[in-house]
Amino acid sequence: MFNTNGARRAALGAASAALIALSLTACGEKENSGSPGAGPTVTAAADSALAGKVPDAIKADGVIKVGTDSTYAPAEFLDADGKTVVGFDVELFNAVAQKLGLKAEYESSPFDAVLPGVDSGKYEIGVSSFTINAERLKSVNMVSYFSAGTQWATKAGNAAKIDIENACGKKIAVQTGTVQFDDITARSKKCTTGGKPAITIDQYQAQSDATAAVFSGKNDAMLADSPVGAYAVKQSNGALELVGDIYESAPYGYAVKKDQTAFAEVLKEAVQAVIADGSYQTALKKWGVEGGAITSSALNPAS
Repeated sequence: MFNTNGARRAALGAASAALIALSLTACGEKENSGSPGAGPTVTAAADSALAGKVPDAIKADGVIKVGTDSTYAPAEFLDADGKTVVGFDVELFNAVAQKLGLKAEYESSPFDAVLPGVDSGKYEIGVSSFTINAERLKSVNMVSYFSAGTQWATKAGNAAKIDIENACGKKIAVQTGTVQFDDITARSKKCTTGGKPAITIDQYQAQSDATAAVFSGKNDAMLADSPVGAYAVKQSNGALELVGDIYESAPYGYAVKKDQTAFAEVLKEAVQAVIADGSYQTALKKWGVEGGAITSSALNPAS
């Protein structure tokens, strides 16, 4: 079941991605048949001991309600049917949920509405590539499961002459509510403090819209989580390129209510269990993001 506004934004994001695909097709490009995500669905066997630790209120119906921003390929995005949420975040959390004897049910939401939805009880968990940081830990518990940094992307050839250490005066695309928005805001302030032109920051509810804005030339570049930027470049078939190195790597975390520390501990054990049984590595490798694998999960590691 989809939140009306979230579904609309997700649909707009899917439409932007489709526009890119159509443009590439018109140029004679074809989608790579060996694209990330191809292959059998990754599953994990239930662990009765872990399942027994899940709070009764969550396990009563056998379903865990997940809030997610389904515009963030390859982590979480809408499949070709326009309603099924897929991606490495989804496939990995499905395995974690299976360890707990649960089935994950995803509801699309604007990114900046997911954590408030967890806090209010609308969602039982937030799974949406959330970088763990001190600000987020004020409102939710977070369980680490992946590591990613930030990376920039621009049109192939870098005609805009993007230098990530000096983007003053450039038009940059970023998704609303992300750590990248904080990053680019700080960079713009540094520009103006130094007497240089501010960075024009265009915020988009959907990451796919930010990517489309760079593809169309509306924006000079974008910055996003490293696996997202790399995926966008790969799917563009040469239309986009990465700029600079990955920086400020940090863990992603599953988010649950602040008063559900016991459940967060069980989630940590479930992540450790999928790491141990190999389904964790299988899911990441399937999506081509195994470079972000961790060996040990932690509860609130940035606290």
